[in-house]
Amino acid sequence: MSTEIAIHIQDIHKEFLLSHSGSASLKTALLWWKRRQLEELKVLRGLTIEVKRGECVALVGRNGAGKSTLLSLLARVYKPTSGTITINGRIAPLLELGAGFHPDLTGQENALFNAMILGLSRKEATARIEPILAFAELEKYRDAPVRTYSSGMLARLGFSIAAHVDADILIVDEVLAVGDFAFERKCFAFIEEFKQKNGTILFVSHDREDVLQVSDRCIWLKDGQVEQEGDPLTVLDAYESGTA
Repeated sequence: MSTEIAIHIQDIHKEFLLSHSGSASLKTALLWWKRRQLEELKVLRGLTIEVKRGECVALVGRNGAGKSTLLSLLARVYKPTSGTITINGRIAPLLELGAGFHPDLTGQENALFNAMILGLSRKEATARIEPILAFAELEKYRDAPVRTYSSGMLARLGFSIAAHVDADILIVDEVLAVGDFAFERKCFAFIEEFKQKNGTILFVSHDREDVLQVSDRCIWLKDGQVEQEGDPLTVLDAYESGTA
């Protein structure tokens, strides 16, 4: 793959098997195990997408179109049923911010461990604890267990960790702006600075203004396939007309 390409997704299929036992009773479900019904849910259907280095691409589409599943494949939460994904660079996933935090560990401890999970050495992660907590505006709460944090505090910490791990590629699911207005401005300033440093961004959003403000290109997913891609305004207008 050319070094000018950050993400190459080739003919990706993703299917899930859903089991329908027909009963909420565990005993009955075990007795009827051999007669269970499995439903094949096809989420992505031969999806091919290419994202260039330094490009910011927005994914739009209705719920169930496959947007979040695609980002989860890139983050290696799932494996594709078939097809290939090639990534050129270090990825920082901003999916469900705070979902990977341990509730009984402090904010500082969670920041350290999650930074290491995202690829930093322990030494590097330790050196960035202060900037992470400062960016998240959580210095006063560093020693509090994160189960005492509000959802906004968790989101700020998650975003800040991802912003400090020297990622080449950000994949973002509905969390481009988190927290109050002042922190939202800080997040967008970070995104702009990241783009200026030739960082690559692939993000999901239902917010028209976010897509127009940040993205260079927009891709409309429908039923697990690319329905349209191109100029953000053109694609958004077509998507909104098609879903009206």
